Amino acid sequence: MRSDCIIDLSYLHIFRFSTSRQTLTWIPDSFFSSFPEANKLEMYPSLKEISFFFYKIFIDRDPTAFAPILNFLRTKELDLRGVNISILRHEAEFYGITPLVRRLLLCEELERSSCGSVLFHGYLPPPGRLRSSLPGPSGADGPQRLGIVLAFIITIIIIIIGSPVDPRKVLIVAGHHNWIVAAYAHFVICYRIKESSGWQQVFSSPYLDWAIERVALNAKVVGGPHGDKDKMVAASSESSIILWSIQDGGSGSEIGVFSLGVPVDSLFFIGSQLVATSHTGKVGVWNAVTQHWQVQDVVPITSCDTAGSFLLLGCNNGSVYYIDMQKFPLRMKDNDLLVTELYHDPSNDAITALSVYLTPKTSVSGNWIEIAYGTSSGAVRVIVQHPETVGSGPQLFQTFTVHRSPVTKIMLSEKHLVSVCADNNHVRTWTVTRFRGMISTQPGSTPLASFKIISLEETESHSSYSSGNDIGPFGERDDQQVFIQKVIPITNKLFVRLSSTGKRICEVQAVDGTTITCFTVRECEGSSRMGSRPRRYLFTGHANGSIQMWDLTTAMDTVGGPTEEELLKLLDQCDLSTSRCATPNISPAPSVLQHSRLRESCSRYYSPKVYSQVGIFKQNSFSCQV
Repeated sequence: MRSDCIIDLSYLHIFRFSTSRQTLTWIPDSFFSSFPEANKLEMYPSLKEISFFFYKIFIDRDPTAFAPILNFLRTKELDLRGVNISILRHEAEFYGITPLVRRLLLCEELERSSCGSVLFHGYLPPPGRLRSSLPGPSGADGPQRLGIVLAFIITIIIIIIGSPVDPRKVLIVAGHHNWIVAAYAHFVICYRIKESSGWQQVFSSPYLDWAIERVALNAKVVGGPHGDKDKMVAASSESSIILWSIQDGGSGSEIGVFSLGVPVDSLFFIGSQLVATSHTGKVGVWNAVTQHWQVQDVVPITSCDTAGSFLLLGCNNGSVYYIDMQKFPLRMKDNDLLVTELYHDPSNDAITALSVYLTPKTSVSGNWIEIAYGTSSGAVRVIVQHPETVGSGPQLFQTFTVHRSPVTKIMLSEKHLVSVCADNNHVRTWTVTRFRGMISTQPGSTPLASFKIISLEETESHSSYSSGNDIGPFGERDDQQVFIQKVIPITNKLFVRLSSTGKRICEVQAVDGTTITCFTVRECEGSSRMGSRPRRYLFTGHANGSIQMWDLTTAMDTVGGPTEEELLKLLDQCDLSTSRCATPNISPAPSVLQHSRLRESCSRYYSPKVYSQVGIFKQNSFSCQV
């Protein structure tokens, strides 16, 4: 082949590139250096029909990424304006353009840092009991070291071939005030932050024989078994619950092991009371004053929420019930939790999501209360308890019928009403108008936004996955709240989005590249200085056992997202045949309306509903004419 022969590159007769053989083949061992020489053209009879100096080759690649590559081959210079570095490097690797690949790798390294971005706040390494879990001393002789290696290999094989939970990864991260608890498969670890020393480990539980599914933490116990300085942490698996007390110095002791009799769907504290609920219709309560565990049957529970000392239950018969925790020391002697019906849905639909907002006008007796709830038919209703209607119960305030799938999450805050349904986490939001702190009908709630929080879950995930990967919304009800979007199960990236509009606040990526296995958002009071305000942090648990922290208060970049390209790139990393949509949970307790039924309404990765957000796929190939 002559060096001055013309090479014509075209894509469906729209994209066309023309250059010379010398331009394409000056880099040895590249894709183009394998073009036939002139004396070998008899092997390509179709080429003779065109011209000795002009022929065509079809290349099934993206033509838009080829343009900057061709410019580099011509000028040996690189222009990255408007170019995705990762995609360009992938294409350069395909064509074997080694000098370009090296430059792009360097550009990518400039954007990465093991110390994270400005939002990265801290790193808690895997606990020592994970790092030293293999038997034998560090100075073991040859046979001992061989035994250690064999034990390690056996552990890895067990994990690969079907162990229900990887013992190394963090399953759940939860927090309360300046404390967080990390749940691993068989133990929990508590950390505390102080302004002078930062985050410090203060408690590590004994090894448990069963795999942990739920955790709860109370960092401000009043009237605990060892005084008001106690902290309490609880963990559950199936129907069993274990509760520990943590003293001021960090030493812990087991309070007891309790049974709900049925699988625990939610576990949380209300004041000094530990509460466990099950969708089968059971509520269990442990009181710190009486040291008494009480279980009571109620109507099958499909949602729940807390407000002050009240526990509110949404049930499958269309009723909202409440339990007053302040009356426990009196009523529990009678073996009665005093479950009282508060409201009944006019359509008799199951209450699948529940949110209670206590206005500034609410008195100790609860004269003014606002409740938003969602139903199995997709309706969203707001009911209010006016001071003048205390005797007659809450009154229906507003109804929205914008969802066609069961409502799985709902949040009523000072400024917004947010609802999420089972259709791939479809979110609808409204602005809330208030007069003197109380919800008002003038002009009333007005539609604000509609978007989806695509969040996919492994088909065979552990029961702890739903509680450890709750999308939110997170945040105080008098402040802006956020959703946390984890697009695919195995990823090192999360998107933080405003719950009111869906706009992206920021994205975080694991500084060590490890998979994010769980997350939560909490506000911590890191400083005791006068005038200092709590800061909001995102805590991420990882597959290697570490915990990473991100400062959401500093996050100011609202660029919207994830984009269609980012979503497609994440989906490409996932096995679509073994995944499903994640059904979200209610905070503090899950919306437990027969989770399988809600999940069935979620389409799989390849569902047209998912791709309706992603967009239309375009054919990426082009022709190379020589």
